[in-house]
Amino acid sequence: MFTSLARWAVRNRWSVVGAWVIALFACIALAGAFGGESITDFADDNRTESGRALETLNAAGGGSAADESKVVFATDASVQGGVNNPAVRAEVNALRDRITAIDPNSRMADLYSPVPSRDVAFSPDGTVAYTTLTLPADNDSVRQKVVDEIKASAEEFDAPGTRVSFASDWFADQAPAGLGEAIGIGLAMIILLIAFGTLVAAGLPLLTALFGVGVGASVLLLLQNVVDTPNFAVSLTAMLGIGVGIDYALLILTRFRASLADGVDVPDAVEAAMITAGRSVAFAGATVTIAIAGLLTQGGVIGPTMTLAGCAGVLSVMLAALTLLPALLAIIGRRVDRLKVPGVRSRPGTDGAIATRWSRIVQLHPWAGVLVALAILIVLSIPVLDLRLGFGDAGNRPTSDTTRVAYDDLARGFGDGTNGPIFVVTELPDGQADAARLGALGTSLRGTDGVASVSPPIELGRVDGQPVAMLIVTPTTGPQEQETLDLVHHIRDTVAPASGLPVELTGVSVGGSDFSELTLSRLPLMIAVVLACSFILLALAFRSIVIPVKAIIMNLLSLGAAFGVIVAVFQWGWGMELIGVGKVGPTEAWVPIVLFAVAFGLAMDYEVFLVSRIRERYLASGDATTSVTEGLASTARVITAAAAIMVCVFASFVFFDDRGLKAMGLGLATAVFIDATVVRMLLVPATMEILGRNNWYWPSWLRWVPSLDGVHGTEGAAAEARQPVNVARR
Repeated sequence: MFTSLARWAVRNRWSVVGAWVIALFACIALAGAFGGESITDFADDNRTESGRALETLNAAGGGSAADESKVVFATDASVQGGVNNPAVRAEVNALRDRITAIDPNSRMADLYSPVPSRDVAFSPDGTVAYTTLTLPADNDSVRQKVVDEIKASAEEFDAPGTRVSFASDWFADQAPAGLGEAIGIGLAMIILLIAFGTLVAAGLPLLTALFGVGVGASVLLLLQNVVDTPNFAVSLTAMLGIGVGIDYALLILTRFRASLADGVDVPDAVEAAMITAGRSVAFAGATVTIAIAGLLTQGGVIGPTMTLAGCAGVLSVMLAALTLLPALLAIIGRRVDRLKVPGVRSRPGTDGAIATRWSRIVQLHPWAGVLVALAILIVLSIPVLDLRLGFGDAGNRPTSDTTRVAYDDLARGFGDGTNGPIFVVTELPDGQADAARLGALGTSLRGTDGVASVSPPIELGRVDGQPVAMLIVTPTTGPQEQETLDLVHHIRDTVAPASGLPVELTGVSVGGSDFSELTLSRLPLMIAVVLACSFILLALAFRSIVIPVKAIIMNLLSLGAAFGVIVAVFQWGWGMELIGVGKVGPTEAWVPIVLFAVAFGLAMDYEVFLVSRIRERYLASGDATTSVTEGLASTARVITAAAAIMVCVFASFVFFDDRGLKAMGLGLATAVFIDATVVRMLLVPATMEILGRNNWYWPSWLRWVPSLDGVHGTEGAAAEARQPVNVARR
């Protein structure tokens, strides 16, 4: 198959390149004209109580918490009368008029209305006040456009000694679009220049990845017409696609240049690269895709959206590496080594003297290598014991962010719990009798530890003919604090059932807790599916049951270390200032499942790349020891370069403003770094030396299973290794 694919790409090289150019511009044009809008709302999941309560709240006309913001006004001690100062009052009313004029669907409640309303409040000392702002909720882009205009309008607010800020994720400061991607691409280009030593060779993997990502991201934008995806999905597609795409192209290009250096002509070099590295890339891409598809077991919003985002990036760049790159190599040929970088080695040789010496040292002391590697991984994994899932709040953002300013002002004026009230929603099927029970429930809640205040019963409307009402409970602690989550469980388990009403809870803290619990409940199924599929694929590919078991254990250890680093930074606060995290908090609930799927798939990539080379040498020589040494030596340079690129690309996630993306980037960068160093350079050679020929154990009762060795080119490479290179093309 790959021989035919290589020959087809070489024979039709100009047509292939032309087709990719047309496809890229066509996809971008279609996405620009018909691309769907993102919708970011993980809380609206009716599989959870908070999701169902939010649905009831909306249906009864209570408004969605996702569509309501707070406009916060805070005065300093020099302002007489606080927010009620006449000058402040005039500026507040002027701001309300400007906001109302921006969009007819936006509504800012009158802060000074004589009619009592739950939408406005003044602190006891009068220095802090807030009013509710309702934003249009059609889609993310419409809402963000209105938000940007409101923020610009607020810059005209000029009351002496008074500041205005906005409490909503939509008003959070955003880094310039493309900043993270640009940094990742720039660092990747530097590494490619060092790895290849020529501008042409360095540019090919990057060009291939960008073509694939352009198509993949455009397809995702079009799919947003039928699937609701969060606003960071395209960023995830781009960064994952760039990292993986550069790596895939890097492997094929390395094999191509090695064949040219051995005197093989260009068509044969393309063919040799495709039947070895190309097969490895196809298998690795399939492995990553299957791992990411494990997210489908999560269901709801997170499962299909994250699967689409990840697979769109991986599959598109894999297709580009297997079709566009060989066509480009056939066109460029030996000019691949043009435009050398001064002072950088450009010879493509595959022998790694340093890696050879290192492998021999490890193989001389394999048990010491295993113990050292395990010690490093276990120490890094210790913080995982403190893993707490949830969602961070605005208090985690930098102190200059308007949402952080609003968060701090609200906490100062009304208490920490104001930033995350709990909505107690219930139907009242028995009319006045149930209304009395709701009032009694409010009285009971006021006497509950951890409750700062409870609103009077608020009548909302009717759902299916039944009247709906709610209580707003303000905790004494912030939305991401464990004490708040304990209060939620206490209300659900003890206080609410005693009322005799069909009570459901929702709100920021409630939704985060429910989503976390739902995620954890489905995580074992996801892990089982991913591990089972990975085991089967590796077992068939390497015709061994030892290799996949060993690979799975090692990958889980490196993932544990990555999770440990996330906990240490985001929950313990170690070095959080370096990546722009304002305060410690829980690990974002969606990060572990996505990180597991993506990082596990990428770790399998490196397993395939390294073990494929080891198996090539083993089939050629039959020597279990020298095959490990030669395999490690021949892949050390390319795996190191590939890992360095991925680390840089994923680390650039920390330049995003979203706390979850920061954690995702740090976790992926850590997982790849550990996998390419501690695991691949220490644990793998040590364990393979200890196991020897047992690495390739295949039970006799499985001999009927068809061999898939050719999936990564081991049979062809082994035969090639036994024969002299044929320079002339036959």
